[in-house]
Amino acid sequence: MSRWRFADLLSELQISSGAFYHYFDSKPALLLALVERMGDQVEQLVLPIIHDPTLCALDKLQRFFTTLDHGKLAHKRLVLAYLRVWYADENAIVRHKLYIVRVKRFTPWLEEIIRQGIEEGVLTNPYPDQAGRVIISLFEDLGSATAELILSEERSPDDLPRLERIVAATADALERVLGAPAGCLQYTSREELSQWLVPPSLQKEEQEP
Repeated sequence: MSRWRFADLLSELQISSGAFYHYFDSKPALLLALVERMGDQVEQLVLPIIHDPTLCALDKLQRFFTTLDHGKLAHKRLVLAYLRVWYADENAIVRHKLYIVRVKRFTPWLEEIIRQGIEEGVLTNPYPDQAGRVIISLFEDLGSATAELILSEERSPDDLPRLERIVAATADALERVLGAPAGCLQYTSREELSQWLVPPSLQKEEQEP
């Protein structure tokens, strides 16, 4: 991990470099703590949506997914800084541990929304608890596919259309898993997606302090 990436992570965690090894026994442990902290921030944003009695299930789902997207975009500089490290082979175990944490944290929230949608007659999946797990798996795959494009050393004119197809396919799969009306979920705009596909040289400039 380069010095500037490590400094960005320490800055996000608001700790000094001298205190690092007092609190973390490895850099992967730091990455895990960082992503969990971002998860806590997301939780503060999505729980009011989930428990809002004025929102129907489809609105809750849309706002839930939009909040996740905007949360990553809001931390774009940090995400770009740790993305290559996060998807390195040596961090596979850390990624798996985080996936388990996400399943435990997100599944009950999604299950609650899906059950509401079933009661409202807009969702038809008969297994709301398992549907939540499948949705998390779909987002996990979306993240991996997106990272593959972002981390590519070269840019192709087909990158943005390809990313749009990946996102559109994920949205379609989500609707099918939920048993929701086709096209009910609005996915990330072309403009927002294009912000992730900056050339690697410009990514480094964005990551500089």
